[in-house]
Amino acid sequence: GAVPYHWGRFRGLAQEMKKPLLEEHLLNNIYFDTCVYHQPGINLLTEVIPTKNILFASEMIGAVRGIDPQTGHYYDDTKRYIEATQNLTAEEKHAVYEGNARRVFTRLDAALKAKCL
Repeated sequence: GAVPYHWGRFRGLAQEMKKPLLEEHLLNNIYFDTCVYHQPGINLLTEVIPTKNILFASEMIGAVRGIDPQTGHYYDDTKRYIEATQNLTAEEKHAVYEGNARRVFTRLDAALKAKCL
């Protein structure tokens, strides 16, 4: 959602409340998906939020089903936006598409197994 747009505000509020830096505590537990539906939004997301906190998401019959008249492409063709951004290297794109999800799932799986034992 709107978090990348308000990142500066959240950083300032955390500082005023004497909290650790957001990068040190918030980003260990929050992830952002790529269902943004327009190139400027993906560009901002990939500029503001560390790549390790971005998970690829796409929708079939999602919230926005139509074709963008400005581009001629479906709004929810999120892979197209990731491919077009200049903010990510090939390695970072791989992390967004697959690597991050595998890392997060492995971490969650380990935490669940630890609680069940």
